Amino acid sequence: MKKIIASPLAPKAVGPYSQAVEANGALYVSGQLPVDGATGAMAGDIAAQTRQSLTNLGHILAEAGYGFGDVVKTTVLLQHISDFAAMNAVYAEFFTERMPARICFEVAALPMGALVEIDAVAVR
Repeated sequence: MKKIIASPLAPKAVGPYSQAVEANGALYVSGQLPVDGATGAMAGDIAAQTRQSLTNLGHILAEAGYGFGDVVKTTVLLQHISDFAAMNAVYAEFFTERMPARICFEVAALPMGALVEIDAVAVR
């Protein structure tokens, strides 16, 4: 059975997708752009954008009763791979133990001109 998850604290989906879907004991969280759910604003630098993307991810995890410790896999999309170290420093503030598997790569462009987008899979 599939359950749709939506946090009022994270930005609403802007297309035909859900913030997250829970199925068979796993939570699949769509890519989170660095948009503040309350204001619609996007911060300027990679550190602030990474922090906002992960904060949005945290809101969605919490809405479904999960936490960062339940995340088993993330994908990080970067506008510029040269931002890897700055992104990684902020990422390490959110994932402090039992690190998830991760892939990170540079993409040609991200929606709204974002510098980063992060998705996740969590399992209880």
